Amino acid sequence: MGYNWDNITLIGMPASGKSTIGVLLAKRLGYKFIDCDILIQEQEKRLLKEIIAEEGLDGFLAIEEQVNRDIQVKKAVIAPGGSVIYGPSAMEHLKEIGTVVYLKISYEDLERRLGNLKDRGVALKDGMTLLDLYHERVPIYEKYADVTIDETGKTSGQVVDELRAMVEWGR
Repeated sequence: MGYNWDNITLIGMPASGKSTIGVLLAKRLGYKFIDCDILIQEQEKRLLKEIIAEEGLDGFLAIEEQVNRDIQVKKAVIAPGGSVIYGPSAMEHLKEIGTVVYLKISYEDLERRLGNLKDRGVALKDGMTLLDLYHERVPIYEKYADVTIDETGKTSGQVVDELRAMVEWGR
């Protein structure tokens, strides 16, 4: 079970806690925290929802893939958007530079946590429901995950403790 803990990339559905858990974990480990959605907005000088509105979903996904593929860091917790899994070259890069952790959330928890999807910049194809998106993405998250953390019944703090223990045990 030898994982490369140089970097930790958190993948999962929107509202699965990638940013919250990522910041807490980075603090506990003394790592940097990288929010890839913010990197995209800085590069493009637009909000995610504006990029999606102006470039369309495919245009946004291409930008997202390029930004994630170009990340060069060491000792960082990386939190990409939930749609990063649609960019194979980005996912291969993230797996090469560290360990990919899937934060698994139930559909019920997802529905409860999520606010306005469009406002969050969630990449939803026309006519697709949140449940459709969940069923489409879960197998892809599972495919790319080196480690899966089931968040059911756990607080953010408990998830962070679980991950920290793995990293400290594995270093």
